Amino acid sequence: MGLVRPLRGPEAGRSAEIVIDVLSSGSRWADQEHAKRPAGPHADLLLKDSEMARRRSGRFLTHLILSTAAVGFLASFVAGGASAYPGGTPDYQTDVGPFCAGCHSSTAKEDLSGLGERATAELATNKHYAAIRSGAGKYAELSETDRARLIEMLSAVDRNSTIVLEFPAQVAPGETFQVTVKVTGGAGPTVGVGLVDRPHRFFARPASALGWKVVGAPTIIGPKGPQRNWIERRPERKGRNVTFVNVEEIRSSAEDDKWSRAKIIYTLKAPSAVGDYPLVGAYFYGTETAVGLSTRMDPERGPQPLGGVLGRSGRVKFSETAIISVKPHETPPVAEIAP
Repeated sequence: MGLVRPLRGPEAGRSAEIVIDVLSSGSRWADQEHAKRPAGPHADLLLKDSEMARRRSGRFLTHLILSTAAVGFLASFVAGGASAYPGGTPDYQTDVGPFCAGCHSSTAKEDLSGLGERATAELATNKHYAAIRSGAGKYAELSETDRARLIEMLSAVDRNSTIVLEFPAQVAPGETFQVTVKVTGGAGPTVGVGLVDRPHRFFARPASALGWKVVGAPTIIGPKGPQRNWIERRPERKGRNVTFVNVEEIRSSAEDDKWSRAKIIYTLKAPSAVGDYPLVGAYFYGTETAVGLSTRMDPERGPQPLGGVLGRSGRVKFSETAIISVKPHETPPVAEIAP
């Protein structure tokens, strides 16, 4: 999660190259996936999303080629502070989606269903652990034995990083009710939690897109108790009813088998239309700063991942999909009093 700070040295020098590579590879991927017709009940939705991705990435790449000013702007954006790991989003208090987490990996292929080879590439085994096994970049500092041990420890972080939803099975149209999101694990110092409409890295939207309305500021309860610092950075006059929050003071340790716990209580207002509506929790967490082998201390920013801010040691996980039935509550029949 996003500690915002400027990139310097080799990272800054490669910023324009990184942007161009991301956009061009995105365009190639969208074209490849557009040529594949997905099967299953959501085929039409997937085809529509694939077509949109192809058009968008094509437009982005065209603009990048035509405008040197665009290159300069995007390069300065990367060089000037768009990193998203591991200190949360201290300067951004708003709704987010899991699609923006490019430095994150997934632990379940179904979280990228319909994306073929791209889904396989996004798995932590291939996106994160492969770099460790090969000794790429900073991982070359570790011996082969330590790299194997590190993967074992990081796998423990993933196993112990969980997200579950507590929710009512039925609510009335327009009814106000509470949903509790419980998370465990994650590497510190900050993790992110949100509510989305489906468990998909690239297709999920904030839960508000389905008509779930957040009422008031979410209640954030961290490992040491209630937290308000992060949410209160958003001006009250702008409304603090957001679907995404940061949880601070996370201190998990794989070596000690100790895992932080937190929960977020959302007050929601149900959609006005009758129907069955999905609701999913999204969990954004890091892994490497929960393991001593992969933690490097920075005098200004505290614990940092060995793989760096452009590494893939972050994760996005989803809860099981909650289906909440929105319909009027049944009125119990009035008992008749015998004469």
